[in-house]
Amino acid sequence: MIVLAAGAHPDDIEFMMGGTFIKLKEKGLELHYLNIANGSCGTQEYSREEIIKIRREESINAAKIAGAIYHDSLVDDLEIFYTQDLIRKVAAIVRDVKPDIILMQSLEDYMEDHMNAARVLVTAAFVRGMPNYATNPPFPPINKDVALYHSLPHGLKTQMRETVYPDFYINVENVLEKKKEMLSQHKSQKDWLDKSQGMGSYVKTMVDMTEEIGKMSKKFKYAEGWRLHNHLGYSSKEINPLCEILEEDCLIVK
Repeated sequence: MIVLAAGAHPDDIEFMMGGTFIKLKEKGLELHYLNIANGSCGTQEYSREEIIKIRREESINAAKIAGAIYHDSLVDDLEIFYTQDLIRKVAAIVRDVKPDIILMQSLEDYMEDHMNAARVLVTAAFVRGMPNYATNPPFPPINKDVALYHSLPHGLKTQMRETVYPDFYINVENVLEKKKEMLSQHKSQKDWLDKSQGMGSYVKTMVDMTEEIGKMSKKFKYAEGWRLHNHLGYSSKEINPLCEILEEDCLIVK
């Protein structure tokens, strides 16, 4: 089986999806790693060209740790919009990769890039089998079921401060160190996230959120939370391959 994990920016996959991503690799699945935006605004010290190069290299290193195939970013930060141009580009990746599982960000999150990335991915997956929908670059349509999963939002709340609860939890305690290693590749973000969002240690912030999700589960010490997208347009019936594959580490609550 094939998994496509896609976030808005470099380090988004690592923060909220990395543990699940790593566990799927341990089960023998083929992993693909995509940041839709290139991280061009995530700095207060480098030029646009410098930070794009730095963050690309950091992302490639993180993908290698997970054992994933890296895909280049498509737009600058804050240019993730729900447009035909971007949908066609993301749909091309979906058709090329042919995923059985797509991991993406929440449709409700603290910033627009995250939510727009999810919206674009939802549509890119929806059009995967439409012969009359042209992708950029062109790829033939694919006809296979796919399951879409949304991670919890960064900070675990919507823009209106409402806590988002998952459909199920995945225990990531035994891969937490590798998740930390993935996130630690994004060294350029240490000072930026501290100055721009007051995170202090961004790795500690990730661990604290993963621990908080574990507390929400009332079962696991460290966990990631997921919501399953409506299957209509994606599979003939509701499927949940993520929990089937990670059955021993999955706690369904909805």
